[in-house]
Amino acid sequence: MKRFLSIAALAVMFSAVAAAQAKKPSLMVVPSDLWCNINGYMTVEDNMGEQIPVPDYRKALMSNQYLLPVISRINGMMADRGFPLKNLETEIKSINSTSAEEAAISSKSGSEVRSSMLAQLRQRSRADIILQLSWSINETGPKRSVTYTLQGLDSYTDKEIATSTGTGEPSFTAEIPVLLEEAVNRHMDEFCDRLQTHFDDLLTNGREVSMNVKVFDNDAGSDLETEFDGSELREIIENWVYDNTVSHRFSLVDETEVNMNFDEVRIPIYDERGRAMAASHFGRSLQKYLKDKFQIAAKVDNAGLGLVNVYLFNN
Repeated sequence: MKRFLSIAALAVMFSAVAAAQAKKPSLMVVPSDLWCNINGYMTVEDNMGEQIPVPDYRKALMSNQYLLPVISRINGMMADRGFPLKNLETEIKSINSTSAEEAAISSKSGSEVRSSMLAQLRQRSRADIILQLSWSINETGPKRSVTYTLQGLDSYTDKEIATSTGTGEPSFTAEIPVLLEEAVNRHMDEFCDRLQTHFDDLLTNGREVSMNVKVFDNDAGSDLETEFDGSELREIIENWVYDNTVSHRFSLVDETEVNMNFDEVRIPIYDERGRAMAASHFGRSLQKYLKDKFQIAAKVDNAGLGLVNVYLFNN
């Protein structure tokens, strides 16, 4: 009987340890676009001649007295639940120190494409999930309360994973970060469960990315319908995607003789060394395959964590 109890106790202990060591997604908390717009923390970036309004996180952190304490409170709540955190302020400082906000890539025509601050933050931090936070202050006489919205977005696809919203209890004296923490805490466990469920799906079924394959104009006149070893190039590429996706899951949403657009492409979440995978890794693998087997040259354009463009040109 004692032996049975001892074995049972060990089983419970090992189960608890395994649960505690379960892989959790990394998170980064940022103010939402709506909150930045309402509070005047927006800027305009030029993207190939198009003026695009984007959040100015640097200005928000420097100008708003509540933003950093509020983010710190949310970070603390998530850390208490075992989630690894990427710090917004630290990541922005790192970007500034390397002048990453001024980095640009040249397209074939020589024009420049600038990455937004959020795109740079995602690329640098490699957070699995972005938590977008917005809040407003309600005043009823001498009392104040906070209404908040917290959205969990897949950092690679921008798809919404989980949402939590609510209003906290009014208070005469509590500071805004405390009021927000109390309001958020009511729904935090359910919110975290949804984040974890999404990440568990990624671990099992692969991370979702997109890939575009395009053919450059070339004198040879070859395109995706050109045959290599008896198969059209687009068939070769589609077969490669099939062979290199998790459970062969992907969607070919569009194809012509010069273009193939793959969506919902499931790639392993980590490589063989345990490093987080991005769409660019998948694109470079295709690049290497086409060069080694068919002597097809390609240029890989890293368009973000979840999107890669592969440009093909034949000699």
